[in-house]
Amino acid sequence: MKLAILDADALGDNVDLKSFEQFGELEVFGNTGQEQILERSQDKDILILNKVRLSASTLEKLPKLRLVCICATGTDNIDLEYCKEHGIEVKNVKGYSTDSVAQLTISMGLALALRLSEQDESGKKMWKESEVFSVLSNPFEDLSGKTWGVIGLGAIGRKVASVAKALGCDVKYYSTTGQHDDPSYERVELDTLLGSDIISVHCPLNSDTKDLINSGNVSLLKDDCVLINVARGGIVNERDIVDHFQKTNIRLGFDVASKEPIGKDNPLLEIKSSKRLILTPHIAWASKQARQKLMEGVKKNIESFIG
Repeated sequence: MKLAILDADALGDNVDLKSFEQFGELEVFGNTGQEQILERSQDKDILILNKVRLSASTLEKLPKLRLVCICATGTDNIDLEYCKEHGIEVKNVKGYSTDSVAQLTISMGLALALRLSEQDESGKKMWKESEVFSVLSNPFEDLSGKTWGVIGLGAIGRKVASVAKALGCDVKYYSTTGQHDDPSYERVELDTLLGSDIISVHCPLNSDTKDLINSGNVSLLKDDCVLINVARGGIVNERDIVDHFQKTNIRLGFDVASKEPIGKDNPLLEIKSSKRLILTPHIAWASKQARQKLMEGVKKNIESFIG
């Protein structure tokens, strides 16, 4: 059996890839461009990948391919319909990054709500000149009693909701499918949820959620709300949210972009040196522990496939 890992660089340095040699002849590529996929995959039975895209036009030229292992939860980079029709199994890994993503979400929420960037600057530049023991030029409020709105109450959304509730927040959620019902929290419509003090996005990107937050509803956001997107870039329309950002006092925490790596023309990069924006390079999923769980999950998927 022949296997290839097509974008090992996306998994980081401290993961064990040699253990996949137990399943057959393994080739490891740091990164694979679209024009390199066929050359590297044509004789492979199993492909292991993170963000490499496999379209129907590519898959039809890979007659030996039997299994695609995605090193992620999302499967939007694979033509699932083609795979189903042609007997190619596609396996992802769920639940490996719940703690890691929730951790960054809460961290962004706290940092932006407490204005930690401004407090840090005051401590380093102004404190030594202060005539009193503290510098109170960056006022903030308790999170207790604030409304935390969760878009998508899956495993990650529920984890965030539980921590937010422990902080004293009134947690509400919006179900993007309209089918989810959790009695632990109040379910509301999107327009209502957008009036929350803090909003975090945890739903998948699909035809129903693309541009879910856009020019048509950004006016519903509170002037000083915190909006966090750790899901997929296309769920919040970047052009629309940046235009709204420039006119209000909203604060943004983004770990994703509509195109990754982020394009030089991405509207988020128009926000220069603002303490109201935290932009991280899609790292929410990637704690050391999460990546170790991910590799174990991929190995189990291969083991279950080969029996």
